[in-house]
Amino acid sequence: MQIDTEHIHHWMQAIRQSLDPIRTMDAFWSGQLKSKEWLISNLNNHVHHDQVSIEIHGGWVGVLASMLFQSNIPVNKICSIDIDPSVEPIAVLMNKKEEIEGRFKATTVDMCSLISFVDIVINTSCEHISQLQYEQWLRNRNNDQLLVLQSNNYKIEEHVRTADSLEEFEEQSHIDVVWAGELELPLYTRYMLIGNKL
Repeated sequence: MQIDTEHIHHWMQAIRQSLDPIRTMDAFWSGQLKSKEWLISNLNNHVHHDQVSIEIHGGWVGVLASMLFQSNIPVNKICSIDIDPSVEPIAVLMNKKEEIEGRFKATTVDMCSLISFVDIVINTSCEHISQLQYEQWLRNRNNDQLLVLQSNNYKIEEHVRTADSLEEFEEQSHIDVVWAGELELPLYTRYMLIGNKL
């Protein structure tokens, strides 16, 4: 994956224009970037279409979307979804080039109640929702969608459903797993599953 200067420019503009630049820069912590790069690298092996549409649930400020657009994955469109309305304009600025081209959209909605018809659904916020909320989220997925789930074992207040192992995360997730892995980071272990709804 190569990050080009035009995208870096949009990232800097998004940070500058956000209401809380320090919080926006949290999306660029080493662990955050490594987790996204790891996701893209492994997802690439499971994409078998010429053009794919993607939703990112828990898309935050749009960095993952921007990295996906710059990857080898043949991305047609991405919608970045988050429950926090303050991140929507930042995500749009982060992906300004693709937003102008009509390939990117950010929206504020509760991902657990959203029904979608895209090829791939990425949920990077599994630790931020309860098991009950997750089950609602999973019910709203289509059987033919490829699901990419991430969680971790980082115990902080906003993480309401962490997992202590990859096996526990699989038990929580109730999907037909085609790939599973973990990434050791300085503060926590990131878990990831790729698969389909049972």
